[in-house]
Amino acid sequence: MRASALAVVALALLVAPSALAAAGPAEKSTTTSVNRGHVTLWHFAYRSHTGARRGVWVVLPRWYGPRMNPRLKLVISPHGRGLDGRANANLWGGLPAKGNFALISPDGQGRRLGGYSWGSPGQVEDLARMPSIASAGLPWLRIDHRHIYAFGGSMGGQEALLLLARHPRLLAGVAAFDAVSDFAQQYRAFGKLRCNTRCLKDLGEPLGRRLQVLARSELGGSPRQRPLAFAERSPATYTRSIAASCVPLQIWWSPADRVVVNQQKQSGKFFWRLRAANPRAPISGYVGFWIHSHEMRSSTRLPFALRQFGLLPPSTVTGHAGLHVVPAPRDGCER
Repeated sequence: MRASALAVVALALLVAPSALAAAGPAEKSTTTSVNRGHVTLWHFAYRSHTGARRGVWVVLPRWYGPRMNPRLKLVISPHGRGLDGRANANLWGGLPAKGNFALISPDGQGRRLGGYSWGSPGQVEDLARMPSIASAGLPWLRIDHRHIYAFGGSMGGQEALLLLARHPRLLAGVAAFDAVSDFAQQYRAFGKLRCNTRCLKDLGEPLGRRLQVLARSELGGSPRQRPLAFAERSPATYTRSIAASCVPLQIWWSPADRVVVNQQKQSGKFFWRLRAANPRAPISGYVGFWIHSHEMRSSTRLPFALRQFGLLPPSTVTGHAGLHVVPAPRDGCER
């Protein structure tokens, strides 16, 4: 995300917790839609774990509707840091139509912040409710609950992994691109993020310092002050339970990443810890040289990742040139 936009988003998405309890999967709200190529983007509101109303985007093949509604596979896709559901849905282009699956992309809600939820336990529980939220907002949508997946990049990848840790039986597969696995380490690495003259002018302070302020606001303090809060939001904390889940998992990372600094000690280290925890777990690794989260786009490697879970036909996917692939073990892993 551009630093010039970060200052605006950071202020706009500060949302204090509400005293209201989350009122079910969704509540009555205006549902709107927009056609884009071969897909339709549906938008409505849901009530988050804090009681705040948040938006959600459901992307469906354009032909799908109340009069033609077979069961569809569903992909839950939390967005990256500082973005929203619409921006994340745009990354998918027309892929839901090519694969005949549904995509749900919520705006999300942290303990205190909107676009900076960073794996808040309440946000992860909201993600687990996305199938029922989608059905409540679009009553004619029929979901194949045997085939629900989670895909996310950056913070979205962090939250997809946490969803797997806490709700493994919900998911048939997970793909995490350039995710944070150790949030305390990432907090300390924020200071290494580059911030040019325009960035400093827009923010009034270095980018890393601003992100640390936001993280302390969301988690209630620094890693030294709130170590358990940072551990709770770190997928690495749940290494054994994720490895034991036997849910097919793709972990993508790049040594060139300058946002999640030193990915070899984030996603790379996490991948090998998972493999060591359960050598039979269906976990595959994908390593290449790309900028942060660039591969989770319809125009880059996202189709390839979808194909690994049978969400796209082979004819729509190119090869894996330029990728170093560590394939999942062939031995079975019973759930």
